[in-house]
Amino acid sequence: MSTTAATDASAGPGSVVHLEGVSLSYGKTRALDAITLDLPSGCMVGLIGPDGVGKSSLLALIAGAREIQEGHVHVLGGDMASSRHRRMVCPDIAFMPQGLGKNLYPTLSVFENIDFFGRLFGHRKAERTRRIAGLLRDTGLTPFADRPAAKLSGGMKQKLGLCCALIHDPELLILDEPTTGVDPLSRRQFWELIASIRGCRPGMSVIVSTAYMEEAAQFDFLIAMNAGRVLATGTPASLKSQTGTDTLDEAFIRLLPEADRGSHTGVVIPPRSGDQDEVAIEADHLSRRFNGFVAVDDVSFRINKGEIFGFLGSNGCGKTTTMKMLTGLLPVSEGSARLFGKVIDAGDMSVRRRIGYMSQGFSLYSELTVVQNLDLHARLFELPAETIPARIDEMITRFDLADVADALPDALPLGLRQRLSLAVAMIHGPDILILDEPTSGVDPVARDRFWQILAELACKDNVTIFVSTHFMNEAERCDRISLMHAGKVLTSDTPAAIVAAHGAATLEQAFIACLEQAGADAADETSQPAATSPEPAATAAPRRMRSARFNPTRMFAYSRRETLELRRDPIRATLAVLGSVLLLFVLGYGISMDVENLTFAVLDRDDSAISRDYSLQIAGSRYFTEKPPITDYADLDRRMRAGEIGLAIELPPGFGRDVSHGRHVEIGAWVDGANPTRAETLRSYTQAIHATWLAQKGRELYGETAMAGTFQLAMRYRYNPDVRSVVAMAPGIIPLLLIMIPAVLAALAVVREKELGSIVNFYVTPVTRLEFLLGTQLPYVVLAFGNFLLLVAFALAVFGVPFTGGFPTYALAALLYVTATTAMGLVISAFMKSQIAALFGTVLITLIPAIQYSGLIDPVSSLQGAGRLIGLIYPTSHFVTISRGAFSKGLGFDTLHNDLLALAVTIPVLLAAGALLLKKQAR
Repeated sequence: MSTTAATDASAGPGSVVHLEGVSLSYGKTRALDAITLDLPSGCMVGLIGPDGVGKSSLLALIAGAREIQEGHVHVLGGDMASSRHRRMVCPDIAFMPQGLGKNLYPTLSVFENIDFFGRLFGHRKAERTRRIAGLLRDTGLTPFADRPAAKLSGGMKQKLGLCCALIHDPELLILDEPTTGVDPLSRRQFWELIASIRGCRPGMSVIVSTAYMEEAAQFDFLIAMNAGRVLATGTPASLKSQTGTDTLDEAFIRLLPEADRGSHTGVVIPPRSGDQDEVAIEADHLSRRFNGFVAVDDVSFRINKGEIFGFLGSNGCGKTTTMKMLTGLLPVSEGSARLFGKVIDAGDMSVRRRIGYMSQGFSLYSELTVVQNLDLHARLFELPAETIPARIDEMITRFDLADVADALPDALPLGLRQRLSLAVAMIHGPDILILDEPTSGVDPVARDRFWQILAELACKDNVTIFVSTHFMNEAERCDRISLMHAGKVLTSDTPAAIVAAHGAATLEQAFIACLEQAGADAADETSQPAATSPEPAATAAPRRMRSARFNPTRMFAYSRRETLELRRDPIRATLAVLGSVLLLFVLGYGISMDVENLTFAVLDRDDSAISRDYSLQIAGSRYFTEKPPITDYADLDRRMRAGEIGLAIELPPGFGRDVSHGRHVEIGAWVDGANPTRAETLRSYTQAIHATWLAQKGRELYGETAMAGTFQLAMRYRYNPDVRSVVAMAPGIIPLLLIMIPAVLAALAVVREKELGSIVNFYVTPVTRLEFLLGTQLPYVVLAFGNFLLLVAFALAVFGVPFTGGFPTYALAALLYVTATTAMGLVISAFMKSQIAALFGTVLITLIPAIQYSGLIDPVSSLQGAGRLIGLIYPTSHFVTISRGAFSKGLGFDTLHNDLLALAVTIPVLLAAGALLLKKQAR
């Protein structure tokens, strides 16, 4: 790594950042505690410390991405608490958040990602093209301009993130752990690129947080942090001088409070005895493919029992895949893997019991305490119940967890969580431990303690340890290491032998030399030449884009990006295009008010001609289907309980005689009341048939004069003469689908950005709330209107629903309606933090009022109180009226203009609410 020489930056011309009494809390957790600090301008400032000490929070406050809770943050001469100042300095600040590619969009190509950021900063097409060409050339990414970001490895993602950050020539560049998880060669190239950019822009200030002390040693000015406080500041040389140490790792440990440092001693790895030659793990030409992609390519190595074997390589090189094949979690595509001479079978639990596996991320149960996690995993590995308490006590003692035995994992510091994970991996007494980057983000003291435990396990218990790491000082503690890149093992030997074989001074230099010698730099991103100094023409700072509050270019940048992501996401695209049509098909046929083919049977205790005629009267109706006669009450109860009949008619003895003589006759009608609506319909139909039969018999017995006073009510139906449910249901279901799916998609679009972290691009760029919302909404309005056309075509062609109104009016109403429903999704997204919550929340919030209060079931005019108020203002109520009127009643603009006006008014109200609720900073 080459950067400018470290100098005493505190003597610089001024401060780029001034912090005074800055504190920040997440609930009860204090992330930053009364920090007062000046960061010198025009140099490279480093924040050092493990995960969780407040580095990312501090950088987010400086970048304007997080709201200030306490204290004052002044950046580039202004107060970041002022929204006006944040707007003004946005073009002068670039923020690259923590996490590989966290500010990138996976489905967009390299070029499209940079182009998106160029649009956000208002650059015109020619300017964007020139800048992008220069950045791709300077970073060596030109050959990969069309490659999706998701298919880039760690080094390429970080370079792409840097390109996106530099598209607008910032004065202040903020990098939050930019090289975490990146291999040494890519790390070196990254810092050479930063150095060359700084050489071209000598006034640019750079603030970096890092967990790699060898990187921090090259910075101009350092800030050591722990537990939300500043431990010390100064140049790397001054920090080592203050503490009387030779390395920054040692200096940081000395700076820690005594309570955190404890009785820290260096890690001592006892030498292995030479008689341990039993092979514990053997990979023989091991390969693994995923849909044609070769993740692991012909890997072979042997690990002896009791050996600590290190696995080094960049993210995505195949380390985790290899480890999962060795644990039986993934099947092998080619070759074989053996544990103690036995071929690993993914379904063989006896092999898995000999392995303890600690995954890259924390994977224990956060709702269980330390003891409960240990107990659960002991039972999962089927330890004898009587031995479990003693084994748990042994693990708690060995890994020093007694003080936190009843605590929940989320409340533990990262170092303790890692010890807990190791204790869980060891609970069943495995012969082999496979640890995937177990100390990532852990402070040096906890890291040393963790490695001392590993050394004791290997030496005293003869446990074989297979560990992957990005820390070269950890790799030097291993008995042997393998260097892996692009799915292949480049070399396997002792650290000292690898260093000697490449004539290097350090293991990191040997690793880089190994990559270059193997020709890895010709295979993918590591092949790129060291970054050249950017040409002044490509990077000279032009006029700053101090844009107005609303800029269509920025709005359409989000629309274009959202459209590209939709096109390349088959699941979302399918849900958006076909989901509503499928639901219309299901609901159109599944929800029907038509009551036909009602099953009935007769318990005829008279068996006369008149009783049989009564039965035939019911059977002759198109609404009823007759079943075999009932024999007795037990048969009636059994058949109705089984759902075979819904109506049972009981005709008493002497029924025909009594009817003929005009005597009072009582007929029994038993109705299945499990479905009240259907039961009421059955009762009404039966009473109507009964009345018809009585009238008919009266005429037969007494002549027409006996019925002279009767009259008939002639019923005629308008708009739906056949009284078919589908004619009413299809126009009613279309509004339901056009509120549910578009609102869900719009809400997910915003919440997905929150969940993935790319929402930070909205926080730190000049994009306004309205630009972000309208830009995100526009593709879903177009998509929803296309869905509307599909639904109408489906209703006409498949259901045969007649359309009698004016289609232009109906289409205008649909456009207004889907604009309102997508805006409703944007409002809901302000309250949601996860996509699952957004999905279920949006469905419930939109559908319940749409079904209950929109007039779909009961007219709005019949509702009372709050229900009526909701019905009057809810957009679905107006569109249900328009939809049914356009389909069945032949209504047009002259009749529906009030409902159209109501929909039009709803849109700005919802968008204004969404803009007010959407925060421009994280809280």
